[in-house]
Amino acid sequence: MFPLSYRSPKTEIRASQIHGRGLFATTDIAKDEIVAVKGGHIVDRKTLRQQIAPPLGPVEIQIDEDLFIAPVTEEERELSMLYSNHSCNPNLGMRGEIKFVAMRDIRAGEELTHDWAMTDDDDYSVECKCGAANCRKILTGKDWQRPELQKRYAGYFSAYLADRIARQAMLAG
Repeated sequence: MFPLSYRSPKTEIRASQIHGRGLFATTDIAKDEIVAVKGGHIVDRKTLRQQIAPPLGPVEIQIDEDLFIAPVTEEERELSMLYSNHSCNPNLGMRGEIKFVAMRDIRAGEELTHDWAMTDDDDYSVECKCGAANCRKILTGKDWQRPELQKRYAGYFSAYLADRIARQAMLAG
C-alpha cells in the first residue's frame, strides 16, 4: 500500500524525548522547505470522535470548522502519520491546510516539531511535556487565540485558522 502522507527524504522516524517516536532531520533543511504533507480522508467531527479517534487515537489535522483529514483504518494509521510532535518552540509551521514547512533553517539531527496552536481549534486541555524553555505547560485547543502566538506564528497557521484570525481582527478593528 502507498503512503497517505508525504515525509521529506531528508527526514527519518526515531525515538523522541518528547513523545514516543518523532520525525528528525537527517540533513539540513532550508527555511520554507516542504517537510511533510498530511494525507488521509476528509471526515467530519462526529465521525472523527465516534468512529476514528476511539480506536486510532490522535491522528487528524483540522482543516475547517467541522472537517479533518485523517486515516480511517488501523492499516492506514501508519501510512498517514507524520510523527511531528508538539513543541512550544517549533521549527515547522503550516502552509495551506496540510503542508508543513520549515519556519527557519533546520540542522541535521533536530527533531521536527510543530505547535498544535497552528492547527487546532477544539475543546481540550492537556499537560505539555515538550521540554522547551518557553513551554506553556498546559495546551488547549484554543491556544491559537493567544495574541502572542498569533504574532509569533504569523504566516505559519493553517489556512483555516489564519482566516479565523483575520476575521477576528477585522471585527475588532
